[in-house]
Amino acid sequence: MAPIRRRTSRILLLDHRDRLLLLCGRDPRADGARWWFTVGGGIEDGEDALAAAVRELGEETALTVAADRLGPLAWTRRAAFSVDGRRFDQSEEYRLCRLTAAEAAAVRVETDEARYGHHWWSIEELAATEQTVRPRRLAGHLTELLRSGPGRVPLHLGDFDEDEND
Repeated sequence: MAPIRRRTSRILLLDHRDRLLLLCGRDPRADGARWWFTVGGGIEDGEDALAAAVRELGEETALTVAADRLGPLAWTRRAAFSVDGRRFDQSEEYRLCRLTAAEAAAVRVETDEARYGHHWWSIEELAATEQTVRPRRLAGHLTELLRSGPGRVPLHLGDFDEDEND
């Protein structure tokens, strides 16, 4: 069966202390298979990536943020993976969004996707964890993005088959 093609818009949601909000997912058909991922999701028909990011941010965190608060496109990535017996071929776009202390305190994660938890990760925690985090090498990429800002052209993080070992 052909994989389901999916375009997504993802957000690197940072609080006032440069901690990144990640959601925890789990494959219901694979014992113990769980991973951490960024806020964001699928781009719906007739929607552009920026509108999708704003909508997903609201759905997943209960925050209403204007599109101009999201930074320019910083990264792209392509990932193939399986969840619940279905195979996906996913194109991803990543933008940065910084929150004030009050906004971070107002975050309410109430999505089915994150029913296994959420956490504000420091870069040091990301670098040290042995848990599965997507995208791969997130701590290093985020460190560079915070140091240098997004490039004129988005950084392509690579093409990955997440079902294969790192």
